[in-house]
Amino acid sequence: MKRYAGFRHGWLFFDGCCNSNMNQKDFMRPNDNVNKELNGIGAAMENRKIRMGMVGGGRGAFIGEVHREAALMDGQIELVCGAFSMNAERSRESGKDYYLPDDRVYGSYQEMFEKEKALPDDKKMDFVAIVTPNHVHFPVAKAALENGFHVVCEKPLTVTADEAEELARLVKETGLQFAVTHTYTGYPMVKQARDMARGGQLGAIRKIVVEYPQGWLSTFLESENKQASWRTDPKQSGPAGALGDIGTHAENLAEYISGLKITEICADISTMVEKRKLDDDVSVLLRFDNGAKGILHASQICAGEENALRIYVYGEKGGLEWHQQEPNTLIVKQLDGPAQIYRAGANHGGYLSSSAMYNTRVPGGHPEGYIEAFANIYRNVASTLRAVSAGRKPTPDEADFPSVEDGLRGMRFVEAVIASSNSRQKWTPFK
Repeated sequence: MKRYAGFRHGWLFFDGCCNSNMNQKDFMRPNDNVNKELNGIGAAMENRKIRMGMVGGGRGAFIGEVHREAALMDGQIELVCGAFSMNAERSRESGKDYYLPDDRVYGSYQEMFEKEKALPDDKKMDFVAIVTPNHVHFPVAKAALENGFHVVCEKPLTVTADEAEELARLVKETGLQFAVTHTYTGYPMVKQARDMARGGQLGAIRKIVVEYPQGWLSTFLESENKQASWRTDPKQSGPAGALGDIGTHAENLAEYISGLKITEICADISTMVEKRKLDDDVSVLLRFDNGAKGILHASQICAGEENALRIYVYGEKGGLEWHQQEPNTLIVKQLDGPAQIYRAGANHGGYLSSSAMYNTRVPGGHPEGYIEAFANIYRNVASTLRAVSAGRKPTPDEADFPSVEDGLRGMRFVEAVIASSNSRQKWTPFK
């Protein structure tokens, strides 16, 4: 029985149970030389797991559990500490759930940063994952950077563009790594779509349509659902509801796949459900920097929809479409030929791009989904930290995760859409 082992992805394949024609060399990627030193915390990272702390994400938190599962998936990261709730007792109880020692579970993020910073290099955390409601992102991320810790932060990055600007400035000053979890960029077939669109296989891009309909807020749930309560509360979510929650994902995905930048917008935002305090439906016309036109639709009142993020990109020679609820499939269309179906799979190296392959774990027909896409972001952050700690420049695949600049652009998009919707002017500039 043959065995193929890939340490980077934390998998083992046995051909007795998986019909695979993959080769171990397919998963090896060359590395470049370093061009800058790590703003170092902790001991050298090459021969140990990367140590993660967490702020938020305690008992019952949806996104906190997703982050933990994703971070730990590839065996490259371990959770060593956390301030899991603003309630100190709840934080301690959550720490027990995660089998952490009592002295590494904290009552506040301020206490965590102060005590972790004082620990020996071979014990302290390397980075913090911020999985709180939006209004807490900025103070925690700012304190983390000021105390020398790398950051992985939920989106939207902050509640204002000014706050996001401040974080971008601190990242530049400190040289620390900062990732924003725009999850959908982690899917292998999104990587494939990006490589095809940017590589010219569609010709010059003319049209981009990105839509993100959900139905879970079709009725007023704020008084009975914790997620609905804080996501529609301006004090916790900021000035945007659906726009910040899922509209920023759609904006990020359109620019990530196409390689283009949105330059002008014409927006209409609405609140359809009575008594709701923030928007739940967003429609935006887009203009891109190459002259392409686009449409962005994000809504949480589309009754019957689950999480139906979809994107269509059309060029002079062809187009492509990708559906998040069928993430292992990419449909590629040709002007003068039949549509083709591309499928994710670690044994599909004959036609998938190297970056799609790099972010794939298992052979075709073994579905990879949301957690794996999230895990790709965490694995790439870990690989980048290891690379720079070892004195070399991360490869493009290793460094392929959304940055603080992507988060800043998302906040600028939120503010531009709100301004456009409130204006009688047809087009609003977006920079």
